[in-house]
Amino acid sequence: MKIGFIGLGIMGAPMALHLLDAGHQLFVNTKGKLPEAVASSSAMPCANAAEVTRHADIVFLMVPDTPDVEAVLFGADGVATALQAGIDARKVVVDMSSISPMATKTFAQKINALGADYIDAPVSGGEVGAKAASLTIMCGGDPAVFEKVRPLLQTMGKNITLVGGNGDGQTTKVANQIIVALNIAAVGEALLFASKAGADPAKVRQALMGGFAASRILEVHGERMIKRTFAPGFRIRLHQKDLGLALQGARELGLSLPQTANAAQLMQACAANGMADLDHSALVKALELMGNHEVVKG
Repeated sequence: MKIGFIGLGIMGAPMALHLLDAGHQLFVNTKGKLPEAVASSSAMPCANAAEVTRHADIVFLMVPDTPDVEAVLFGADGVATALQAGIDARKVVVDMSSISPMATKTFAQKINALGADYIDAPVSGGEVGAKAASLTIMCGGDPAVFEKVRPLLQTMGKNITLVGGNGDGQTTKVANQIIVALNIAAVGEALLFASKAGADPAKVRQALMGGFAASRILEVHGERMIKRTFAPGFRIRLHQKDLGLALQGARELGLSLPQTANAAQLMQACAANGMADLDHSALVKALELMGNHEVVKG
């Protein structure tokens, strides 16, 4: 198939390459310089999103935030400028970014009005999942359109679910980010407590991995906290954005999400201390600042 991919960052680049490896013809555009792995491949660079859309039957987006998606779709030389209702076979826009569920519904309606289909398909799994093609993909959209793009999604992920209509994929991703943030905070507090009390946090983590406290966060991010490896797989500033979406949605729904708000404040403390581009496991550093102690081996 002729596939477009817009946004070739830490996660977008390996995701796009999986599509290429599956034998599809790829047309790409990204902000800034093309990653070397993409530049040296058979992917065809395009000047803008409109050019990508003119070439492709299905266009994937993987950009940071709601305004970025809006600009790619509806800005000058955006996707919308290349859509022509009633002329081409219906193109499909698949947004794999993590953005506002309400904005997604509006974007989908506008794209539909231009004669194209829309699937929101945000992902979880970070850089590791993107490289391993093991992402969890949460989708919203028409079931028939979803079935059309499912084989492409299967080149990038393993757990692929159609949750409901447009916007429901993004709602699921926000819920995912609430759970992940709260688990990171819990693991951080537990390991900080253990370390301050004089126990070896590495051995504490090993012991906990065999009990009811075991989790993927304890396994992966707990190890990051102990080894002090905070190179970004998923940046704090991006998780801040996602928790902002959660809290904005909670206000609109009349909900209180106190633990989500607390996790957002811990990430804000990290950002205020110059750590916005560290991995989100570095949330533990905010707890360490308050406790005047680092998670270290006993």
